[in-house]
Order: sequence, then C-alpha cells, then structure tokens
Amino acid sequence: MIAVDTVDCLWRPPPTNWSVLGEDVHVWCTFLNQSTSRVETLAELLSQDERTRSERFYLERDKKRYIVGRGLLRTILGSYLGTNARQLQFCYGSHGKPVLAETSGGNTLSFNLSHSHELVLYAVTRQREIGVDIEYMRPISDFEQVAERCFSEREKDVFRQLPQNEKLGAFFNCWTRKEAYLKATGQGLVFPMDQLDVSLSQNEPVQLYSINGDRSTVIRWSLQAFIPALSYVGALAVEGHDWHLKCWQWE
Repeated sequence: MIAVDTVDCLWRPPPTNWSVLGEDVHVWCTFLNQSTSRVETLAELLSQDERTRSERFYLERDKKRYIVGRGLLRTILGSYLGTNARQLQFCYGSHGKPVLAETSGGNTLSFNLSHSHELVLYAVTRQREIGVDIEYMRPISDFEQVAERCFSEREKDVFRQLPQNEKLGAFFNCWTRKEAYLKATGQGLVFPMDQLDVSLSQNEPVQLYSINGDRSTVIRWSLQAFIPALSYVGALAVEGHDWHLKCWQWE
C-alpha cells in the first residue's frame, strides 16, 4: 500500500472545459445551503423518484439540501458526459451505492458522493472504483465507546495511547477512511468495521493496513486523506495507484 500524507485541499474554480482522463481523480466541493432560486433551478433536474424522496424530509432545510446535493450531482456528471442532466439514469448496488446506468455512461465514468453538515463532496474518475467520505467534526459524547466497538485491535491500541485532545480527530480520521473504502467497494456498513485496519493518528502515514486480517488484498487500493474545510475531515479510496488528484470548487 502506498502511503500518502493528509492534504489540505486548495479548492480552485474548474477550467472552462473540464474532462477527466483515465489517470485523473476529481473531487468537487460545495455548500449545500443555496439560495431559494438556485434550489428551485436544481429541483427541475431531478427525476420523479428523487422529487418524491425530497418530499419525505420533515425539515425544509434537509429537503433543500437533498435537492441541492442531487441536482449538483446531475449537473456535474452531465457536464462530464456532455449529456442533459435531466436525462441521467442511476442504478443502485445491493447496499445502496449509486452508479450511472450503462445507457448514461456508467461503463466509463465512476463517481461517489458524501455530505455532512453544510458541505457535499463529489468524486469522479474513469473505469476504476472510488469512494469518498466527509464528516463534520462535531462533539460526540460516546465516540470512545464507538471506537471500542468499531475499531480493529491495532487501531484501539493506537487510539488508547493518544492524548485526550487528539482522540476526537483520530476518531474521525479512522471513521472517514473506513467509510471511503466501504463506499468504494459498495459494501457499506454491512461489512464489519472492526475488520478494516487503517491509520488514524497524525504520526502515521495515511494507509489501509489490512482487510479481514489479510494484508495482501490492500495492494489494490490507495487511500488519501484531506481537509475539505475548517472543522471537516475527508477521505478518498481509489482503486489502483496511477492516479492524480485535482480539487475543484463548484460555484
């Protein structure tokens, strides 16, 4: 496994005409809180199923964030594919991972998305599996108990030895890296979290150590941690190692 240090992403405006090549991984970042007119515009892009789902949210804030998240996903993918965003069709894996239908370019373009609090991330690449996760570093009263249930034995040993003021950050480091891998593979939280072993402290290179105790299987994957914004932590899991990361800000 190639270890890569955590990077503080510089979110730049994209070029006028962007494209993703075989060795490219693009991560987009934007805020979910948008103007009413922007929300209305994005709502017009949604499918009937997506509109129905948006109506199920109890809070208007959550409804708007869902519309923005899905509408921007369609906008970004449609731009890559040169396709009308309204016409994109999605399929879902057995554990809910969204993919583009083959008729919408799913045989070439891969993506994943994650949102937390006010931010959403979209990761896009070609012909390789990818997963992204973002977490807002909010206080969690029982995070140490969660770590005891969900961390591997090695992770727990490292975690227990950390100074108290570093533990919450290490918890989110560990969680996002596990989530990114599980989203890339499409397994989601059905896979036992304690059977994944990842780095978590600031003194460790960012890497995936083992899966189900097997170190040989991790060679297929590379792991990248990054800081999307103040008080957020993110992670990216990508199949293979021959790729280059570019971070874009959606305005």
